Amino acid sequence: MITVIIAGGSGTRLWPLSTSDYPKHLLKLTGDRTLLQSAYDRAKEVGDTVYIVTEAGHAQHVKDQLSDLADENFLIEPGRRGTGNCIVFALDVISRRHDHDEPIAFVHSDHHIRDVEGYVNSLQSAAEASQKSNKVTLIGIEPTFPSIGFGYIERDGEVADTDAFSIESFKEKPDFVTAQSYVKAGNYLWNCGYFVGSLNTFMSEIKRVAPNLENSYNGLSTVGDIHDPSYNETYLSFPDLVIDYELAEKSDNLAVVPATFDWMDIGSFKDLHEANDSNEQGNFFKGSAIYDDELQNVYIQNDEEKPVVVIGLDNIVVINTPNGILVARKDLSQRVKEAVARIKEDQA
Repeated sequence: MITVIIAGGSGTRLWPLSTSDYPKHLLKLTGDRTLLQSAYDRAKEVGDTVYIVTEAGHAQHVKDQLSDLADENFLIEPGRRGTGNCIVFALDVISRRHDHDEPIAFVHSDHHIRDVEGYVNSLQSAAEASQKSNKVTLIGIEPTFPSIGFGYIERDGEVADTDAFSIESFKEKPDFVTAQSYVKAGNYLWNCGYFVGSLNTFMSEIKRVAPNLENSYNGLSTVGDIHDPSYNETYLSFPDLVIDYELAEKSDNLAVVPATFDWMDIGSFKDLHEANDSNEQGNFFKGSAIYDDELQNVYIQNDEEKPVVVIGLDNIVVINTPNGILVARKDLSQRVKEAVARIKEDQA
């Protein structure tokens, strides 16, 4: 199986740790390996062939972190044009180098997963289901709470002789009451954005329901050499295309395999705190010169030598880096993205 890791995004919800120049998948947030390196470690367990799709501005950082990967396995976008186009980019390269019936798994670089064996088994189950049913197959996560930050997959009947289910519909980021109803119904899964299928399976569905993606693929495939400057020029001419909107929501011929592994999309400091081991008071400290007193449920990281003193607080995140200082209630830490937008406006 071929694994394609999508390594993009700006990660502004984890500012000031993550910045547009050095986003979260390049950071060591949950251990000694960065999120990208951990994703690569898992991908090597799935199959021998791994590709990384990343944007030109981050390419050197990505290459530095994955120094054992051949240069030809880094697929560098000259500019961001959405997940739909980066998948089409990878499909075009794979079409030139590999068997068109070999399964391909598209995964993301910024997810926290501990159960590698379950991860591998789920992707292999999805590949088998795709081969047997000729359906692009997704991985769905069993919801643990009524999240309003994820899309939901409504699963239907089983796909014969597989571990997969047909997909009835996609529901994008619902309000809280609707999310509660999805969790209670029991037949909804979180959409984690993983897609599995062969080149032939992907292209069959793209040609059937996704004309914008087909146009992008045809534009790239007509360029004789992917290293020719015209290849990048062609790519930059594309409009932004999101795979969920262009393919997933338009198709009535997809399948989903429920994940058999733990999964977390670290999209806020609340998530980051939960992904790390806390002490008896529910606190997690990272860095030096941290002085605490009477704290509960607090995440503190100090990346500088100056002392950070936090006293008598609960449900707080405190981050000190050369990029800036953040102090926020953890349950409001999603608003960091809005604050970063204001900072960019002021600095423009």
